[in-house]
Amino acid sequence: MGEYADYLMKKFTKPTSEDTIDQIQETRAQNNKNWMDLFRLAFKYAPEEAKIIMSRISKCDHEINELMEKLV
Repeated sequence: MGEYADYLMKKFTKPTSEDTIDQIQETRAQNNKNWMDLFRLAFKYAPEEAKIIMSRISKCDHEINELMEKLV
């Protein structure tokens, strides 16, 4: 197909659930890398402060997991 035909296919073809899940997976993988880079940096330069923040994040994650359990 030509470029214009490819453009039209992308514009008017609805992505499947699998396509969307693949995009989410790719984005999460990139974000997890960024998160780990930040995590390393925080513990290298401000370990005590990083521990406090990570503790708060862990608590919130736990609350989110409990809420998710109500849905599944």
